[in-house]
Parts: sequence; C-alpha cells; structure tokens
Amino acid sequence: MKRFFVMTACGLLTLMTPVAWSQSADEAAPEPTLEEIVNLGAQRLVGMEEQEGKNAQSGQWPYEGVYRVRGQIPIGYRVGGTGITCLAMATSPSYLDDEAQQQAVARGVQFIIDSVNHPLMNPDYDGGYDVRGWGYTYGAMLLLQLERYDRLPEPIADEARAAAAAYVKAIQETDIPKVGGWNYARGQGKEAVSPPSPFMTSVTLQTLFLAHSLGYEVDAAVVERGLDTLEAARASSGEFVYSGNAAQRRPGGVPGAVGRMTNAETTLFLAGRSTAAQVRGSIDAFIVHWEWLEKRRKQNGTHVAPYGVAPYYFYYAHLAAAQAIECLPRRERAEYRRRVVNLLMKTRDPDGTWNDRVFSRSANYGTAMAMLTLQTAETGLVPRWESPEEEPASD
Repeated sequence: MKRFFVMTACGLLTLMTPVAWSQSADEAAPEPTLEEIVNLGAQRLVGMEEQEGKNAQSGQWPYEGVYRVRGQIPIGYRVGGTGITCLAMATSPSYLDDEAQQQAVARGVQFIIDSVNHPLMNPDYDGGYDVRGWGYTYGAMLLLQLERYDRLPEPIADEARAAAAAYVKAIQETDIPKVGGWNYARGQGKEAVSPPSPFMTSVTLQTLFLAHSLGYEVDAAVVERGLDTLEAARASSGEFVYSGNAAQRRPGGVPGAVGRMTNAETTLFLAGRSTAAQVRGSIDAFIVHWEWLEKRRKQNGTHVAPYGVAPYYFYYAHLAAAQAIECLPRRERAEYRRRVVNLLMKTRDPDGTWNDRVFSRSANYGTAMAMLTLQTAETGLVPRWESPEEEPASD
C-alpha cells in the first residue's frame, strides 16, 4: 500500500515522521507540522460519524446544506459527503497505522455500496433540482481512489468495484441531453436541456478520467461533450460563468468564479485543452480575490451580491487551487503551495477542524476538504484523459 506524506509549512515535502520535540518550561510550544495537523483532522472525522439508533455507527458523514428532500438531507449529499470524508481519512499519513480510521472508512465504503440501490439514487428520474449527481461523483471518486492506491477493504473489494461501475454508469446516463456536462439544477423532464455547471462538470469529468484509467467503461463522447461545455463556459477574462455558455451569459465577475476557474482549468489541462499559463492565471485569481470568499464563509444565504459567492464554494475552491498548482512546472509549485496553505490555515478552528457553513454538521466536509488540500502535493491529480482512438471504419 502506498504511504502519503504532506507538505511542510514552507511548501516542501516531508518524508519522515514528525520530530519528537523537547522543550523547557520557558520555551514556546512548537508549531505542529502539517502532517500532525492532517492526522488530528482525521481523528476528528472519525468522531463525526453519524449515529443511527442508540450508539449505532452508520458509516455516514452527510454534507449538510439548505436543500432537503421530504425534510431530510438528500441521499446524494449523504453519499457524496461520506465519499469526501472517507477519502480524506484514507489518504491521511496515519491511516495505515490507525485501526479506528480503517474501520470508519470500511463502514463508509459499505454505506456507499449499499446506496447504489437506494430508490433516489436511480439515474432514471425526471430532472429538476436534484443532487444525486454529487453522490455518483464523490461516491465513485472514493471507491476508485481506494482501488488506485490498493486501499479497498479486502472483504468488500469486489462489491466496491461493482458499486464504482454502477456510479460511473449513472454519471454517464445523466449528462445533459444534446449539450453535455452536468448540473444539479436542471429542468423538469428526462429530456430537459439545461445549462451545464462548470462547478459540477469539472469534478465529474475528473471522476471519469480516473475510472477510464482503471479500466472502467467510459464513453469518450460523454467526456468530450463535457469538456466542450467547459471550454464554452470560459469568458475572455479567464473566469467561467456559473452555468451555460460565456458567449450567451454575462459573466458575474472574477472574484465569484475563482473556485470553478481553478477546477475547470485543471480538468481542461488534464485533457490537453488548457495551458500552464491559463492554470496559473486561475490560481493567481484565487489568491488575489480570496478575501471575497472569506467574506461569505460561515454566513447565511447562498449566492450573495456583488459576486454571487456562496459559502459552500470556500473549501471547494481551496482544494481546486491546490490541485491546479500540480499542473504547473515543478519549480513554481512550492511557493504557490505555501500561499494556499497559509490562506487555508487562517480559517482553521481551535479544535483542529474547518467549516464553511453555519451548520455544525458540515465541519466533516470542511475538515475533509482542508485535509485533501494539504495532501494534494503528495497524492497528486487523477490521470490525464486520453481519448480512446477511434476504430477505423470497416470496408
């Protein structure tokens, strides 16, 4: 099994366990290493597992937002949040030596496997606002990454691969008809044509890139359509519109787009449709306009003027920026890593967690996204997309 290590505060990689500190009474306590910070976050995540019944562990770490289905957190948020949280634990430096984390991840994997058959995870639905796509994307991402790094819980490894295939298939069955890409806010009806969201399309495509690299069945036409929608969403300013085509929709301003800019450019870069210069520009925009994200962190409401920033973009944007950095030439990465880590650490809560929402439960999501951000330098990106060569026409 592959071991992961994290960055030091100066942006370099640490390839050793933390040094045992000794100190006299008048010495200040040393700053924790980023490895220690990530490991503490993993411990906190273990303790955030939802309970079903009296002291029954459920294998769930739901993402909580304002959206509800019949008064309950929707299954897509429960599966997606669990996928993100378990991935953060499974890639933490302490994971291979921590049985509690391993058991927690195994329970999460089982929940994600079982959720394939949940009635509201069926891809055959009539559209409208629906977040099951987040469950497909991040449920699959967890299972695929565990397979990639040889960390699938062995007793249920075959079930996990079957579930990953089901989620990957569901992703491809729910791209927007005639247009491509994905959006959780869609028109009513199975054939409704809605504007795709770069925010959702970019991470969904990355899941398909990973699935393809592992040998899962991925339709190249679905991927290429999704990539086309990302390119169409890029405005001349470098920002990506919230949804749809930049030529048909007025951009809302770079400060409100810095999360989707970095993720979209990374996704396009991995498919050979963006350049290091374009990726670098998106990272610079994130750093320069970070304060506009910070103003909306832990605030009520969603898309608030002047730039339409919603609180839930905050840690999404940090992880997207960290991933974008790994597209740059190697000599540029350390300084950019340092800057992103410093911004992230400004918002860490005293108990070692992160939360960008007003809901206490969402500390699981915020902490997991922050941990993944801190580990990106070592875990790296999903593999590049290489479209299968078309078979020559038969005579």
